[in-house]
Amino acid sequence: MVKIGMMIGERYEVLEKIGTGGMSDVYKAKDHKLNRFVAVKVLKQEFAENANFVSKFKIEAQAAAGLMHPNIVNVYDVGEENGTNYIVMELVEGITLKKYIEKKARLSVKEAVTIAIQIGMGIEAAHNNHIIHRDIKPQNVIISKEGKVKVTDFGIAKAATSNTITSNVMGSVHYTSPEQARGGYSDEKSDIYSLGITLFEMLTGRVPFNGETTVAIAIKQIQEEMPSPREYVDDIPVSVEQIVLKCTQKSPDRRYQSMGALIEDLKKTFITPDEDFVKIKEEDEFGATRPVTHDELEALKKNTRGSEDLTGDLPKVNPNQKDDDSEYDSKMDKLTTILAIFMGAAILVIAIFLIGKGIGAIKLGKDNPEKIPISESIEKPEQIVMPAVVGKDFDDAVKILEKNKLKYTVKYQESDTVAKDKVISASVNEGLKVDVGAEIVLNVSSGSTSVIVPDVVGKNYKEANEALMKLNLKISINQEYSDTVPEGNIISQFPEGGEKTPEDSTVLLVVSQGAAENLIKVPNVLGKDNDEAVLLLTEAGFTVNPVAPVYDNVFPEGQICYQSLEADKEVAKGTAIDLHASMGPEPPDTVLYRFNGSINAPSTAEDPDFESGTKVEIVIAGTDGKILQSTWTTSFPVSVNISNISGTNSGTITLSYEVKIPAEKDASGNIITEEKKETKVIKREVNFDIDN
Repeated sequence: MVKIGMMIGERYEVLEKIGTGGMSDVYKAKDHKLNRFVAVKVLKQEFAENANFVSKFKIEAQAAAGLMHPNIVNVYDVGEENGTNYIVMELVEGITLKKYIEKKARLSVKEAVTIAIQIGMGIEAAHNNHIIHRDIKPQNVIISKEGKVKVTDFGIAKAATSNTITSNVMGSVHYTSPEQARGGYSDEKSDIYSLGITLFEMLTGRVPFNGETTVAIAIKQIQEEMPSPREYVDDIPVSVEQIVLKCTQKSPDRRYQSMGALIEDLKKTFITPDEDFVKIKEEDEFGATRPVTHDELEALKKNTRGSEDLTGDLPKVNPNQKDDDSEYDSKMDKLTTILAIFMGAAILVIAIFLIGKGIGAIKLGKDNPEKIPISESIEKPEQIVMPAVVGKDFDDAVKILEKNKLKYTVKYQESDTVAKDKVISASVNEGLKVDVGAEIVLNVSSGSTSVIVPDVVGKNYKEANEALMKLNLKISINQEYSDTVPEGNIISQFPEGGEKTPEDSTVLLVVSQGAAENLIKVPNVLGKDNDEAVLLLTEAGFTVNPVAPVYDNVFPEGQICYQSLEADKEVAKGTAIDLHASMGPEPPDTVLYRFNGSINAPSTAEDPDFESGTKVEIVIAGTDGKILQSTWTTSFPVSVNISNISGTNSGTITLSYEVKIPAEKDASGNIITEEKKETKVIKREVNFDIDN
């Protein structure tokens, strides 16, 4: 049994529980060997003695272990200790795409497409390694606090041994492809179908097929026509609509044939959103939608019974089931004929009833008027009483709505009488009945002043920064590679251009790092001699910061015991990397120190001209001259967590960055001195705490 504070694998200290699922629990832990925080997924004890569950758990680790990509949650380690099976993964702090959609009711087209591209890039990396995910859904996509999109949970993924593989496991039924629902093969195009459903939900806030049972939903996936997202949101561009419809064709042959082709079309929507450039193959007899066979229906009923208690996913479907379409079609013809006769008779009776009632030939008793309506049997949606949210803080109002299973959207408006971030009004008045899941529009005060966010997408960072700073808006930056947006230009922003926002609020800018052509893999230098490691990294194209000596109980003296970038991770050429070299085991009487805290941007007193977004080098060193950490950043504050500091209880934080000195001109406009760059250095003293 896992307890807070215990060590797993003699290196992972369990800190807190951060999630739970049908088969496993997830904990935040500290890797004391590499001095970093990780997520540890632990198989629940009730499944640990079941060989099938243990096997599935290990398959997840094996499937994802070889995948290293910015849009995939990376797997670091897998093991078993005293009956506890665990997987060590990258710790991504954020929320699932499912919760993000629920929070916003639905996403804008730009945001949905941007997220879909990142999901697609992660899945494409898996496909390139012959790994099919088979359970793509918003619940398995995490959006980090920095805005990064990462695909997780390769629990039912399989390596493809050929172009197709037999599937014995179905993903969540709302997102599963028709071929998976039938129990047939699943290949890369099954993941494309699931991504199409996910994009549909991002755009509309709902799934295309729903029902009371998993069997009912699975049957709809197989034989019902896919609705257009524009039926629910009419301002979705035609290109985006057609991409969704092409992804979700019943026949795999009519979908995109690769994730790369899908990503290419998604990127085109930013340039020509209203152009009908998506081409869908004509439907042939083989690819046409066909009804669920009798055997398939029985298999679905049999295998979905009781499954949702375990994982919420649709379970095994027998891939070897007999498919007797002709016998089933014959039975369906007979059933259809009987139903047609019955419906015709029913319509005739209702017509006679209505005509008779109209001319007074049929009179209804006054004592039993409740027996009249024929619509009484129509199921009505569950309703609740609208809770009180007006006058409350926006965050509190959101919690109240979510507790009552209501969705929301927010609109800011200026107010001289209502305090900032207080709810002015709601689209449904308190005390009225409202359907569960309905969308409530909250009008929230932006205070006496609010601003319209300028559209800076496509502009370079300097122009965007100036436009936003003029309106007293704060800026948060996230960097991404882009094949279409030049380096330094804005890929996307939130809030979007044209939206109102409080004057001092923060705008998130996603800045392009240019094409990812110059990405290189990080070599593994752990256990190598100091000089050999530096040479290996330098030849590979990395910048190596001064190597810091530390005590280490695992690696012998002189060997590298820590590298700041994980092996095989793809990063830009020239990226700086930190190394620690072992000084051997620490002496028993050595006092160790630690430094935990945040480093803020240069203050006005330190540099009144400092611009947000400037690339800054941060070096933390002890008073004895040892480099403890060195890194680059464009976004503050920066969290620091350094332990096992020996030899000193204090040190310095050095911030270094380049500033431009403009050219000097004389009265006639002639240049006296050329524009030049100058390095600015800021030093701060810091004390360390004793590392208990």
